[in-house]
Parts: sequence; C-alpha cells; structure tokens
Amino acid sequence: MIYEHYRRTISARGATRTEAYAALTRGYGRWWTATDDTFEAVGDRIRFAFPPNVSYWIFEATRLIPNQQVELTCVDALHKIVDKPHASETEWLGSRLIFSIDSDEEEIRIHLEHEGLMPELDCFEVCEAGWNHFFVDSLKRYLETGVGKPHQLEQSA
Repeated sequence: MIYEHYRRTISARGATRTEAYAALTRGYGRWWTATDDTFEAVGDRIRFAFPPNVSYWIFEATRLIPNQQVELTCVDALHKIVDKPHASETEWLGSRLIFSIDSDEEEIRIHLEHEGLMPELDCFEVCEAGWNHFFVDSLKRYLETGVGKPHQLEQSA
C-alpha cells in the first residue's frame, strides 16, 4: 500500500500569485497562527505556536521561489494532544510543507503537501482537521476577502 501524505489544493479568485506568496512567507498570522518572524531567505526559521497550550513547531525555509513555491522543513516540534501517546508530540519533526502556487486568468491555486503527515500517525486526525480549517478555509478566505480565520487565544461566537 502506498501511503498518501496530506494534500489539498485551494483556488482563490481575485488574488495574485504575489499575494499568495506573501501569505506563505510573511502573513501566517492572518490565516494560521501568530509567528515570531518571517521567511525572507532559505535557512530562515519561524516558530509557530498555539497559545495557551505549549504546542509549537519550528520550520526552516528550504526553498523559496517568489510567487511559485515555498518549502519548509520542521526542525523542532512539541505537539501536545490530549489522550495521545507521548510519541505523537514530535511526529511533525522532519516533515515538510510544500506550497506550490499556480494561476490562470481567473484564479490562483495553491497546492499544499504536508510530506510526512500520513494516516498512520497518532496526530493525523487532529492535524488533518487543523489543515482543513487553516489552509482550506482560512487561507482561501484570507486571499479572497483579506480576512482569514487564524488561531485566536479566545474564539468569539
């Protein structure tokens, strides 16, 4: 059996490749979660945290092609999930996020592959739901309207 990594594609009307690339290098706080820095060059690292919990991931930029591709490798991870084994805390370590951007006259498309996030991992269901919210819904909304649905310490009803 061939295991599939998490893969999804979104399409956004009215957005440009430049705006998509900016969202994937500098705009994470507008659609995913607040960060401590931006990706400007290969080798740059950003810490992504989800307060108030202690979960975090540090990603390093391994490939940045303006308006085309962003590749990140997880170099440190601590993912606390209630009722999951201790081993799940570092399942993202070494995994890669590969964002590819393309477009036509009407819309842009962003393809995400989270290489290493596979169904046999303890964290898969939680992480799949997270990506479906933040990538599929929030990033698309952010690119189309300017307002995403990033992680917030307090969610309002």
